[in-house]
Amino acid sequence: MKVLVLALLVCVAAAAATRFDDIDAISEEFDQDWDDWKTAHGKSYPTKKEEIKRRVIWENNLATIQHHNLQASLGKHSFTIGMNKFGDMLNSEFVEMMNGFVQPEEDEKIKSRQTFMPPLNVELPASVDWRTQGYVTPVKDQGQCGSCWAFSATGSLEGQTFRKTGKLPSLSEQNLVDCSQKQGNEGCNGGLMDAAFQYVATNGGIDSEASYPYVAKDQTCAYKVADNSATDSGFADIQSGNETALQAAVATVGPISIAIDASSILFQLYSSGVYVDPFCKNGPSDLDHGVLAVGYGTDSGKDFWIVKNSWAASWGEKGYIRMARNRNNQCGVATLPSYPLV
Repeated sequence: MKVLVLALLVCVAAAAATRFDDIDAISEEFDQDWDDWKTAHGKSYPTKKEEIKRRVIWENNLATIQHHNLQASLGKHSFTIGMNKFGDMLNSEFVEMMNGFVQPEEDEKIKSRQTFMPPLNVELPASVDWRTQGYVTPVKDQGQCGSCWAFSATGSLEGQTFRKTGKLPSLSEQNLVDCSQKQGNEGCNGGLMDAAFQYVATNGGIDSEASYPYVAKDQTCAYKVADNSATDSGFADIQSGNETALQAAVATVGPISIAIDASSILFQLYSSGVYVDPFCKNGPSDLDHGVLAVGYGTDSGKDFWIVKNSWAASWGEKGYIRMARNRNNQCGVATLPSYPLV
């Protein structure tokens, strides 16, 4: 049974002491880079004061990127970070807005639970990538809404639906955001993948993305039976903290919903490589972001999970991150994994 009382984590920003209204903190040498970045990401600000604040944060994050990547070039890190669309946000702001994995207070709302039993006498492959087998839809974008849990849940259900039917639907995250409150989810304020699977089982299905498009805000439930595109009978949890069991599930079942600690500025600005963060936490109460494990492998001796995120394809490795595997359940990748039963 999963026991977790979780609000969104807030990480202390490295530049907390900076005065964000101080125009003297801005370096003119980055003027063109700043303008190019704003243009690339469609950024504009309501006041000059707000733009100065965002520019100072952006330059602080740029300094973090330069320092980290210098160390990476010297072999001290196995991954790089880079300026992306989140570059003008404090880490605390980012975590509060984007990381929305929470556990319903009443666990009895989650009823249709089974436990995954790893198959016996099965030799697991050295690497798996379900993207190449048709199990995974293109990377989506949750926008400024803490609905990561919904994207993780649809990703896992899409994969299991393909496994059963040979057809890959794109399912509606907005359906889950708007309609699964009775199971304990809170829309853009957070939720849990298991509660999403429970909703689909109780509701008898979930609509397609095309029929119930994503708008990144809470709305009144508008599910239509006629647009139902997938269903499940419940879900299975995987033994908590056991990366071997998670590997077996990914290899034999398909994409698996997982929750992680994504509260670091390094995760916010991740660009490429195998993400090894020794400061990541892995306890149930430390997890703040729902994502999808779609495979695993090894790169230059470093084992990794292939993880699909929901921050658009412009983030990370075309919307994905390779997270450290077999490093004591780093970032909690194997703490609360599950998948729907289709």
